[in-house]
Amino acid sequence: MLIKQKHLEGILSGNITLAFRKWKNLSVKKDSLLKTSIGVVKITDITETDLAQISEEDAKQAGYDHVQALTSELEKTVNGVVYKIQLSYHQPDPRIDLRQKKQISEEELGELKDKLLKLDKFSNQGKWTTKVLNAIQENPRLPAAELAPKVNKEKEWLKVNIRKLKNLGLTISHEPGYTLSPLGEYVLKMLPEKPQKNSGI
Repeated sequence: MLIKQKHLEGILSGNITLAFRKWKNLSVKKDSLLKTSIGVVKITDITETDLAQISEEDAKQAGYDHVQALTSELEKTVNGVVYKIQLSYHQPDPRIDLRQKKQISEEELGELKDKLLKLDKFSNQGKWTTKVLNAIQENPRLPAAELAPKVNKEKEWLKVNIRKLKNLGLTISHEPGYTLSPLGEYVLKMLPEKPQKNSGI
């Protein structure tokens, strides 16, 4: 579940307590924890509703000035069920402290290398982790649509898998694009495989 940055800031301040989505398939459930740029957001409840039941107060609690602005956005999705989602700020993102580390122990480095090897091993795209880390380092803040061709991957595949690297504390998401975290820079230096520029990765 993606949440706009301005709405995340409202959740952090407590001004936003609702979200509305129109989905064919429910993608979150009650008590789900979402890792976001402002920390961990908790889904406290989720119920089915319809556009006619959304009030002006609901819209304001979801971060919209008027209910029409909210319903117009939901109507852009032709098919699906409208969900009313209650949410709140839960806690700081534990990845933030992790990604700021500029050096880690040999044991911690070994654990991270093992996790990267597993991501490579279980991917139907072959080895990709070092290639993607290297591409992000060489192309900071490049949007996913422009970064994807540099690693010969589809944009959506790339976004999903960069999220896996982010969960390890190795990357930072921006609007637009990505950068390596201090931890990511350190780990990349310690990896044995370093693709050459213009190598057709």
